[in-house]
Amino acid sequence: MFHRALSGGSQALRSRFSSISWKPQTLASEIVLAGVALHSGETVTAKLLPEAAGQGRYFVVGGVGGQVTTIAAAIGNAEDSPLCTTLSRAGARVRTVEHLLSALEACGVDNCRIEISGGNEVPVLDGSAKEWVEAIQQVGLCVAEASAGNYIDKLAPFLNEPIYVSRNDSFIFGFPSPEILITYGIDFSKVPSIGCQWFSSLINASVYLKEIAPARTFCVYEEVEKMRSAGLIQGGSAENAIVCSTTRGWLNPPLRYHDEPCRHKVLDLVGDFSLLAHNGNQGLLNAHIIAYKAGHSLHSEFIRCISKILCSVEK
Repeated sequence: MFHRALSGGSQALRSRFSSISWKPQTLASEIVLAGVALHSGETVTAKLLPEAAGQGRYFVVGGVGGQVTTIAAAIGNAEDSPLCTTLSRAGARVRTVEHLLSALEACGVDNCRIEISGGNEVPVLDGSAKEWVEAIQQVGLCVAEASAGNYIDKLAPFLNEPIYVSRNDSFIFGFPSPEILITYGIDFSKVPSIGCQWFSSLINASVYLKEIAPARTFCVYEEVEKMRSAGLIQGGSAENAIVCSTTRGWLNPPLRYHDEPCRHKVLDLVGDFSLLAHNGNQGLLNAHIIAYKAGHSLHSEFIRCISKILCSVEK
């Protein structure tokens, strides 16, 4: 279910999706990281390359008949898939993109070519965005020039009135805010060691690095065999996820934060919301986002709704 209220018509929204004072950025040098793919279990490699302003973030993967396919990291290419965010185009797909895209969005890597080899997934690494952020910090950023050699402004989306989506008892609200704020709640009442958790914070690169990026993905031990039987998490292990039992609590402590599962949901949300970006603009809304029991599917639904509004304004 989708609800919106945008006073003043399209012109009002247009004034909140405008040029801001910084330039689009890209990596100063390439990054190459390899590791296991969470769902297929294959060893995969991701090579991140600098890209010109206006190109945005996109994946280059093997497609039908071995043909190389480019897939933009955009909501129009997102497809529903269990336990991860998947992008697809022209018969090619790339899975588990959310942690990498989360790091790129939070660190301000607006334009980036991402080449995936060895499979159709991004390596899960330690189950968080920590290694991606550290690699980005190591190579640094630079202002991205347009292909013609000139510079262009970076745009950012601002909400001017509340908007929300809901599904049963899950919801995502967006409220106007001059800064990016995220409040997230989860409820695992049948898993006492997780239980109900809330996390709320201003989101910027510094906060993300310290409070969000190291939060690892998590799973419930009693659900592992069911997921593996469904062909999922073939590469999952205690090295790339924190595992909690309904009766025995955390099986591979220590946690990095007492509310690490909830913080990881914020990490996922940043990655999924990055799919609003196009042409090297900012994806994450300047808004106060409040989400409860949301997950990848509802994240995508919210961004599809925002994208439709913005597309109608630009026409």
